[in-house]
Amino acid sequence: MDSLSISEAAHTWSQTILQWQEEICHALEQEDGTGKFQYDSWERAAGGRGITRIIEGGKVFEKGGVNTSSVYGELPEHMRQLLQTEHRFFFAAGLSLVIHPLNPYVPTVHANWRYFELYDNAGRVADRWIGGGTDLTPYYLFEEDAQYFHQCLKQAMEAFGEDLYPRFKHECDVYFRNTHRNGEARGIGGVFYDYLRPGYAGLELQQMFAFQQANKQAFLQAYLPIVQRRKNLSYGEREIFWQEIRRGRYVEFNLIHDRGTLFGLKTGGRTESILMSLPPRARWVYQFNPEPGSPEAALLEVCLTPRTWA
Repeated sequence: MDSLSISEAAHTWSQTILQWQEEICHALEQEDGTGKFQYDSWERAAGGRGITRIIEGGKVFEKGGVNTSSVYGELPEHMRQLLQTEHRFFFAAGLSLVIHPLNPYVPTVHANWRYFELYDNAGRVADRWIGGGTDLTPYYLFEEDAQYFHQCLKQAMEAFGEDLYPRFKHECDVYFRNTHRNGEARGIGGVFYDYLRPGYAGLELQQMFAFQQANKQAFLQAYLPIVQRRKNLSYGEREIFWQEIRRGRYVEFNLIHDRGTLFGLKTGGRTESILMSLPPRARWVYQFNPEPGSPEAALLEVCLTPRTWA
């Protein structure tokens, strides 16, 4: 299957995410003040290409990536089983970002927006859907930040249906959990959605792309003000230690449970780009539990019990 078989919608989406990548990287560089994103383009031998943008050693952002990829080709058998489809050919494109700040009082953030197509043997689109979401992983809980973050996401979704935010907030609470650690969440959630096909909630394909656009814009509106409020707070070894403990939980989720990571690795994706989501430093301490009543324990409590923030 070659690029001429890709649909017009797929071509449009591929160009759109490149524009978003440039916009987001510019906004984050402006916020950091000194850090700059490296540019690394790559090609997938089986079909497709991508651009990896990485920031490291910044004044605000210790490590982060804003990546785009547009790949296509034949689905491996195990992926056809996972997707429960008989269709052999696919197109998948998306933007995925993870930002790990230096200051433990600034949260890690993740977001992605993707589009998927499956093709029949004649090269016609047989199925298509969107997915995505945004979630916040603080190391210390500031309730006003959690409320603000969720309110931004809620407002973006309400224009497309009043029931979408509570539905996708619940999906996020369910998805971003380390089930092997008694269901401990990696953060305070956000929104998560997948397999949204044309007609879902009365939205056709172009409206779904507009929905993705609104969620991308909400990410910048939700995250950057939190960074600005917290990036100059003083911290010490205790805060760094706890940050590294929680980053360990982040690593566990991404390597064990995350669908995007597993899909990329199992379809021959570029390992360096896929694993850019991992933090530069993490820690595992045997049976570590924060002191009762401490700020660290307060964060852990909301990770164990989802709350309504907006």
